[in-house]
Amino acid sequence: MEKCVTCGEELHPERAKKYDYCMSRECQEKNAKPLTMVAIGVNKAAEQYMILDEHTKEELASGKYHDQRRGSFGTSLPSPPAALTPNTPTTPTSPTTPAPTSPAPKPASAKASRPNPRPAAKPVRHPWSQRQQRLALLYNEQGLRPDEIARKLKLSTYTVTQIILNARSRGKL
Repeated sequence: MEKCVTCGEELHPERAKKYDYCMSRECQEKNAKPLTMVAIGVNKAAEQYMILDEHTKEELASGKYHDQRRGSFGTSLPSPPAALTPNTPTTPTSPTTPAPTSPAPKPASAKASRPNPRPAAKPVRHPWSQRQQRLALLYNEQGLRPDEIARKLKLSTYTVTQIILNARSRGKL
């Protein structure tokens, strides 16, 4: 029979398959290591969550995971050097002095065919914080009901339902 490495108490056989310490608070605090999770954007409909260990770090660095919206994850690829154009100065400029640029002339047909741009929409102000929203959506994915989530986050059931419906309408669920 396996024994706890901290207190010497016998471990349950099922627990001994994965852990070498018992469930007492002191042994848990001494031996338990927190896990770091990383969200990997697979596509715009779903994220994949993985435990960040050495193997995952290597996969991220190799560019295995690729987000179609933003490029690759985990790699800091240098951007290709910009080709010099006739308007690009070849002498370095100081950070306070902007480089001289001349706007490219636009054809008259391009101006006529474009509709007037709409004014920027005001961001919607919700009665919940981003943190509450993330937690509510995580709890929802774990299968908790809105009333259970509301109790955990100290929000109303209505507000939690609005968070979930809002995320569904934006395609986040």
